[in-house]
Amino acid sequence: MKKHEGVVLVLALTIIAVCGIALSIHGQEKGKQEGALKEKTGFTIAKLVIGTGVDNREPVGVAEVLPASTEKVYCFLEATGIAKDTEVSFVWFYGQKEMLKITLPVKMGSRWRTSACKNLRGLKGEWKVEIRDPGGNFLKDIKFRVE
Repeated sequence: MKKHEGVVLVLALTIIAVCGIALSIHGQEKGKQEGALKEKTGFTIAKLVIGTGVDNREPVGVAEVLPASTEKVYCFLEATGIAKDTEVSFVWFYGQKEMLKITLPVKMGSRWRTSACKNLRGLKGEWKVEIRDPGGNFLKDIKFRVE
């Protein structure tokens, strides 16, 4: 092996090792955040997606980018390990402007699914839905775009 090939190999292995460590730390941090969220809210958000509908209590047409012809979208939330009855708010934003807030129950049990829908009124651009606890504290968000 030529000297420069050895240097390239060592550099490549170093990059792989550093990336592996970074991913491991990111995974640990994500786990801590989810654990803190469960302690704070008494449940875990297992799924949060945007779709074009809900069928048999499951989201359909799940996407991050929706065509401008989409009239209505659904933000679907699945919570697990719910320690007590509570509620969450779905706060819809178009750009930076709050467009709608819907508060729905989350009932005690192993799993609860709920969704809130919004008529897009032809508004193209960046959208976001924030999930908030009963005190108005941010829990999680999901972003999507209408083109």
